[in-house]
This record gives sequence, structure tokens and C-alpha cells, in this order.
Amino acid sequence: MSDKPNLFVRIIRRIWWVINNTRKLLLNLLFFGIVIVLLASSGKDNAVAPPDGAALVLNIAGSLVEQKKPTDPFDEISRDIYGQSKETETLVGDVLKAIKAAKTDDNIKMLVIATGGMSWGSLSKLQDIGAAINDFKESEKPVYAVGGGYSQAQYYLASYADKIFMNHEGNVSLDGYSRYRMYHKGLLDKLKVNSHIFRVGTFKSALEPYLRDDMSPAAKTANMAWLDDLWGTYVHDVAKARELTPEQVNLPIDEYLTALNAAGGDMAKTALNLGLVDVIDSDLNITKALVDVVGQSENKMSYNKIAMNDYLSYRDRQPTAYSPSKSNIAIVVAKGTILNGNQPTGTIGGVSTSKLLRKARLDDDIKAVVLRIDSGGGSAYASEQIRTEVSALQAAGKPVVASFGSVAASGGYWIAATSDKIIAQPTTITGSIGIFGMINTFENSLATIGVYTDGVGTKEMAGLSITRDLPQGFKALMQSHIEHGYRQFLSLVAKGRNMTVEQVDQIAQGRVWSGEKAFEFGLVDQLGNFDDAIKAAAQLANLEDYSTKVIEKTLTPMEQFYRDVFNAAIDSMGIEPQSQTVIGKLLGEVESNLNTFNSFDDPQHAYLFCMECSR
Repeated sequence: MSDKPNLFVRIIRRIWWVINNTRKLLLNLLFFGIVIVLLASSGKDNAVAPPDGAALVLNIAGSLVEQKKPTDPFDEISRDIYGQSKETETLVGDVLKAIKAAKTDDNIKMLVIATGGMSWGSLSKLQDIGAAINDFKESEKPVYAVGGGYSQAQYYLASYADKIFMNHEGNVSLDGYSRYRMYHKGLLDKLKVNSHIFRVGTFKSALEPYLRDDMSPAAKTANMAWLDDLWGTYVHDVAKARELTPEQVNLPIDEYLTALNAAGGDMAKTALNLGLVDVIDSDLNITKALVDVVGQSENKMSYNKIAMNDYLSYRDRQPTAYSPSKSNIAIVVAKGTILNGNQPTGTIGGVSTSKLLRKARLDDDIKAVVLRIDSGGGSAYASEQIRTEVSALQAAGKPVVASFGSVAASGGYWIAATSDKIIAQPTTITGSIGIFGMINTFENSLATIGVYTDGVGTKEMAGLSITRDLPQGFKALMQSHIEHGYRQFLSLVAKGRNMTVEQVDQIAQGRVWSGEKAFEFGLVDQLGNFDDAIKAAAQLANLEDYSTKVIEKTLTPMEQFYRDVFNAAIDSMGIEPQSQTVIGKLLGEVESNLNTFNSFDDPQHAYLFCMECSR
């Protein structure tokens, strides 16, 4: 019989060959076209200067983050070509930098908050930007917010504007905060997967999806407590900014329905009647209102403006004012899940993050370090690697201030536990002092299809495998190891925060707290933002004249080239972030959960991770 594929298979292969190679050709043409443009423009200053009397547009795109993940330009461009949604990120630091510069820039006449492309931002990050907008207002320049509609995060920033414009077909969504998770014990039972769980802590609920089909009462109590704290802060801030009462912002659904019916079902008019927005109109008329303030753009197509990224590029090329010749406060960002080994930017690596801290320790010019943490934890082994480097800095006479961002829980708290000072924002999610281990075995799953594992070993633990049940001795060993890890966690916190182990245990047990509550309990030394952490580091190091230096993993020349190419492609193609479909969001949530646990690689299967704290 001939091994040659049949005609149908050959046709399908040929069609796929044509499609695949056409795709590669288009991408290569696009890539090399951008390369030619970059080479042709090299050596030129392409920064766009702000027109006289322009508006600075805060066109935040994607998620607000402390540190960007590395981008694969080919993957990103491919997604754009095929209409797939991509993960866009905007640095909070960039937004703050732009607002601060615009305050004293005579070329900037007003600030426009345009958050239509912003998909997500934690409350602590939004508060930092809100504070910067309030500071900008001291210049007496107007601040307007414009949008087709406003999600909860988008509206928080818009509330700081002097006037909020919204399209007459838009809506303001104030849904509140929630924590819902997928529970799949039933699925594992059907697949006959055995989950061997080892944990300590009444509230350490990261593994509940493997143990039950719903959230435990203890987890509901703990989660509701910190969610109430965050929502109370959100409502308070928005009410204050809009000069409304908290009750007007936090309307129950039945009262909102009454207001909606009174407006004839018109959500935009309802938002106007409730005082949430100031003007509802067409996009054309909203643009005219902005033209009245700053004039028309040069091409007469819009109002006189400059986008945030263009403004930052221009500012970066301007001469800087005096600063100390040598930076003496190092900033190390620990953002993302804590994993072992070397990890890329946007993720914490036991080896890679330790190297950054070690670099600060060995730099004689550096006198203090601010460790900026935005992490729900991860590997216990990697967490201790990083904390050891923090201790080495202190032993070298360099104080370390831990600055908590949106999240600093479980392993994120472990790496900060013995810092000289911990500063968190009231809306930081922290705590989750607990530890767990998990190993899945598939002996029963395999048995259903007639596959078995058998043999002999010289000791009980010889031949450990996910295709066999775990020996009882190994299970006891793992539980003992996890309990030891919990005691170690308690001891570190007690030592670092001048508490007794018993005092820490009462507020530990894996429970999650808001930064405000953590401050009350002594887990945090001060409530404040990133700037407060820098000031605290300077004080601890007795520095009067100081400047900061971010120590981060440097890109290779090729990686930097790829990033420049990607950014040029995005700018030239005028790409806007796309919203995900409902199915896309569902699949993304499933993929995120699977990827989180799949990435765990602790050599001793022990994890300091807060699943509730993840987005």
C-alpha cells in the first residue's frame, strides 16, 4: 500500500502552506518596512513638541502596572493583523510623570482625562493618579474628562475632573468590588484526580477550588471584610471629588432602577440626573467644547492636543534640572508571581530579583533601597532567597524600605517581613500569612483506561510519581514541612515588626487584610504612597540631598531593538486596545487559573500565595 497521502489531505496541506507562508510574508514585509523607517530616521529627533496652548491627553491604554512585561513584537503585530485582543500596559510612573511635568509647562493649557482605552487599574494605583490630578489643579489649569462611557476604574479618574463629558449613548458603571472564583473539585472527582493538600491557616483558601465546589464561610467572611474596606474608600473618594454624598454614589439597585425609569430608561440621562456626569452630548459637540478652550488642531480635525506618550518622549529629550551627580537611593520593583530562577521583567524570580538587590548592595553610591512590591506571592523557596538578600543589604548598613503597591500578600509580604520599614496604602491588599503545598496524582484516572504503575523500591519514598498514590510517610513529611514553614513565617513577621509570635498568629492564619487594617494590627508601619517610601529611605540613611535610581534587568541590544520596532508599529498603525468578548474573558480566566498553578515550581512543593489577591 502506498504511503502517499490521499488527494484530500494533499489539498489541505497545500492550502495551509499557502496561507502560512502568505502570513509570514506579510509579517516580514511589515517588519522590514518598519526597520527601514527606523534606520532612515535614526539620528533625528522625532519627539513631537506640544503645540502652544495644547491639552495634555491622558489616554491610558490597557492595564495600569508598576512594571511592564516583556513584549514579543511579532506576536503583538500578528494579533493586531488578525484582530485578536492583546494585553496592553501603561506604567503608573509614566502617568504621574506626565501630569507632574504638565503642571508647570506653559505650553500645556489643560488636562484631558481620556480613559476609554483603560481596561483595568487597582484602586491604589488610581488613587496615586487622582492625587497627581489634584496637585495639577493647583496650577489653575482646567481638567476635563471625556468618554463614550465609564467603567468603574475609568470613572474613578474621571471624578477628579472639573467637568465630566459623556456621549449621550453612554453609561457609568459602578458595580462594586467582588471576588468570585471557579471551583473544580467536581471535575477532578469525575476525572478521578487525587489532590493531596498540605496547608496551615484557617483562612488560607488558595486551594479551596481543589477541595470543594464553593467558597468556604471563613473565606467569604475574610474576603468580604477587605472588599468592604476597598469599596468604602472608592465611594468616599468619588463622593468627595464630585461633591456628592456617599449614598448618592453607592445607590442600591432598586433606587438606581427608579432613577432609570424616571429618565425613560436612558442611562446617560440617569447619570446626568444623579450628578455623576456634567454634560451628555455627541462626540462632535464634546470636541467643540474642548476646541473652545484650547483651539483646533493643526489639521482642523480635532482640538489642540498632545498624547501622553508623545509628551513624555518630548520631555525625555529636554535638558534636566540639577540633580545629585550620583543616585543614592535604589528602587527595585518586585511585581508579579514569585517563581524560581531567572525570570523576565514583570515577574519575580528568586535568582533574578536577588541579583538586582545584590547589585544595589555592591554599589557604593547606593545608601538605601526601596523595594516596591506588587505581588500575591508564589514559591516559598524563591521568597526566602529574596528576603535573604534584603537582610544582606541591612547587614551592609543600607536600610530597606518596603513599599506596598496594590498587593503585597503571602510571599509578597514574606520578602518584606524583616525590612526596616513597611509602608502601604490604605487600599493595599496584604497579609495572607500562611503556606500550603499541593501534589496531584493520577493513579485512579489511569486505572479507568487500564494503565497501572507497579514495581519495587528500597525505601518507601523511592519511585515517587504522579502515577501512584503518595506514601503515608511522605504525606506526613510534607505536612510537617508546611507547618514548619508557617512557624518560620510567624517568626519572621514577629522579629521584623516587633511582635510576639502569638500576636502574629492571631492576625495570620492565611487571612487577607486591607492596608488600613494591617496598619492597625502592626503588620504595616506607616500608611503612605511610593513617594513617602522614598522619603523614609532617605531619612533612615540620613540623606538630605538624594536622587533615585531604578535597578532593573537591562534589555539586550536586540531586545531593545525589537521593543523600538514594536512601538513604532503600534504608533504607525494607530492601534487602539480592543475589548474582549464574554467568551474571551471566560477563557482568559480559565487560562489564568491554570497558568498560575502550572507555573509553580517550588522544589519542596511549598507555596506562599494569595489567590484571592490576584486580579
